[in-house]
Amino acid sequence: MSSLKARLDKIPEGSAALFFIQMFSTLGFAVLQTSLVLYATKQLHFADKPAQSLMSLFGAFNYGLHLFGGYLGGRFMSNRNLFVGGMALQVLGCACIASGSVAMLYWGLALFLTGSGLNVTCINMMLTQRFTPDDPRREGAFLWNYAGMNLGFFIGISVAGYFYESGRWGAMFTFATVGNFVAIVLAFLCWRLLTDRNTPLSTASAQQFRTRGIAGIAILVGLVPIVWYLLQHPDSTTVFVEVVCALVFMAIGWVAARHPIRFERRNMGAYLVLACGSLVFWSLYQIQTNGLTLFYDRNVDPVVLGITISPQWVQNINTVVIVIGGPLLAALFSSLRARGWRIDIPMQFSASLVIMGAGFLFLPLGIGLADTAGRSSFLWIALFYVMQTIAELLISPVGYAMIGKLAPRQYQGVMMGAWMLLTGLASIFAGELSKSIPTAQDAAPQLTNPFYAMLFGRLGWATVGVGIVLALLIPFLRRLISSQDTPDVDELAPAVVPH
Repeated sequence: MSSLKARLDKIPEGSAALFFIQMFSTLGFAVLQTSLVLYATKQLHFADKPAQSLMSLFGAFNYGLHLFGGYLGGRFMSNRNLFVGGMALQVLGCACIASGSVAMLYWGLALFLTGSGLNVTCINMMLTQRFTPDDPRREGAFLWNYAGMNLGFFIGISVAGYFYESGRWGAMFTFATVGNFVAIVLAFLCWRLLTDRNTPLSTASAQQFRTRGIAGIAILVGLVPIVWYLLQHPDSTTVFVEVVCALVFMAIGWVAARHPIRFERRNMGAYLVLACGSLVFWSLYQIQTNGLTLFYDRNVDPVVLGITISPQWVQNINTVVIVIGGPLLAALFSSLRARGWRIDIPMQFSASLVIMGAGFLFLPLGIGLADTAGRSSFLWIALFYVMQTIAELLISPVGYAMIGKLAPRQYQGVMMGAWMLLTGLASIFAGELSKSIPTAQDAAPQLTNPFYAMLFGRLGWATVGVGIVLALLIPFLRRLISSQDTPDVDELAPAVVPH
């Protein structure tokens, strides 16, 4: 017992609570992300391209609004207040979608996306505030938190697949509603542990706190009709999102160039270079829940040992590997670094892109070995998901932890939001790639297999190439990444599993 208590004492206050809050807050998103394109095409009878546009905007708004969440949280509302407010909107959104009509689908998505878009950054900021910039436990904590998020994904995806097979769409979205509500309850139970630390709002007077809080609530509510409108105009909204992303990163580049502290300016430069690699990664990654979901549903044999694997369940390969691999990766990195291996941010980013590209190359191989009906074996898409997950573990949690390392304190919220905004832009690109596939509803797999094989092959080799280019830039990036107190250190602190 004393040993267990000693281990728990080493975990910063609030970190364990955020693990479970993260898990339950993920349930609704897991259901919608893996089921929206299927729900739109099968239940609401959308054509492929409108459904894919809706799915790409789902990702764009969910991730794109993280930027505003990073700005609102800690300035207008505390991160814990904004998190609870966003979760309340998600609860209402899932309830609307559960009604089963097209009109309520758009209102439900507007509510849900506003909530999820604004509150996800809050969890990352609450977690990063529990550590000093050089705390060696930071990366391990983010890997554990990432495992908690994916445990929520596993539960949400499993339940979504069960209801999908039985055609119970209303029950599926009701489950998502309940999961989001539990996250709110947990946040209230752990309210004291989640207090903000060192944010602009923490030094505000009582009057300023109230005034900014009212403004924050008005923004939170006012965004809902705006998102509702934009969802119904996908073409113009796509251009709008692309312009916003370009302006945001131009602004960060301008701020970085004028920043007075040299080592922080260099760190921000490294952030911008790595952002390009992140954009490539997430553009390909998000094909999984868009065009790749339809590919699996129509062109892959889903039966394994007599069991039919639903399109949602296949994505649990990703969650299982992350839940198991996240803590193992943290321990492995700690061990290798202790032996003198130099595993740092640039190396992980370049390796993730090479692995991502290699995973895509399994898909045309499976198509080439398809059965007489034109359906690929489940084995090939399973190998694809394993490779994508290994790549994700290398780039995603370390990307979040990297913000605390590279971003000056006054820009951390905005740069965390901008990092997630990239994923929103990537969703748009993933949607465009998915829509490049010819409409295939009710078509025989043999008719679409040649195009799929060509597309997956090109994506795979191109991504491997980008990874190699980034690997060649490793020495340059290592020179950019530095710390004021230890200028020769150019990597994140070793990953350590909390114990």
